[in-house]
Amino acid sequence: MFSGGRVEVTVTVKNIYCVGRNYIQHAQELNNPVPDSPLLFTKPTHALAIANGQEILLPGDRGQIQYEVEVVLHLARKYEPGIKIDDLVDLMALGIDFTLRDVQTELKEKGYPWTLAKGFINSAVITPWQPFVGLEAAMQEEFSLEKNGQEVQRGNIRNMIFDFASIFEYTAKHLGLDAGDIFFTGTPAGVGPVSDGDRLVMKWGEKELGSCLIKLSK
Repeated sequence: MFSGGRVEVTVTVKNIYCVGRNYIQHAQELNNPVPDSPLLFTKPTHALAIANGQEILLPGDRGQIQYEVEVVLHLARKYEPGIKIDDLVDLMALGIDFTLRDVQTELKEKGYPWTLAKGFINSAVITPWQPFVGLEAAMQEEFSLEKNGQEVQRGNIRNMIFDFASIFEYTAKHLGLDAGDIFFTGTPAGVGPVSDGDRLVMKWGEKELGSCLIKLSK
């Protein structure tokens, strides 16, 4: 449970890291193999948008766009080996990793990176930041996504293939992790398409943290 409200501060974001296929059922629903190490990718910072009830403009001319709800973490300090999660993370949010699925499929077939499918403007929508509740408390709560009033995704970080500590250790070793970096930690099963006019609501337990209205460009 959150004991406080939204954090009304300006948060500096350096890098946006993401991990794919971090829930077994999600990997299976897309017929993807389950990875044996964190599957990392990044998004540019201009992909960020805040879900505070407003319209989110997404491309309507590049094939199907799918939602993927995730827990998003903000790092307060530089990663050091052995650091506790509660000392490393200061803020959390829920986010949607919007994905151009048709584009991603084509890129995968060619063996190309996913950047064009994952890094477009407004592809990283997050709720207003909340104080990090702590690792143990976070494991006791579920997060969910509703589309037009119907729940379409529900998850718990206990079901991740790679936990926060494993993700951070791996990322720090290969890419580096510092204060101001944020991390999309993976999506549970239930991903699906969005249409023009859809209203998406992200919840932590029963608490609504943020929402947005989808607008597809023509």
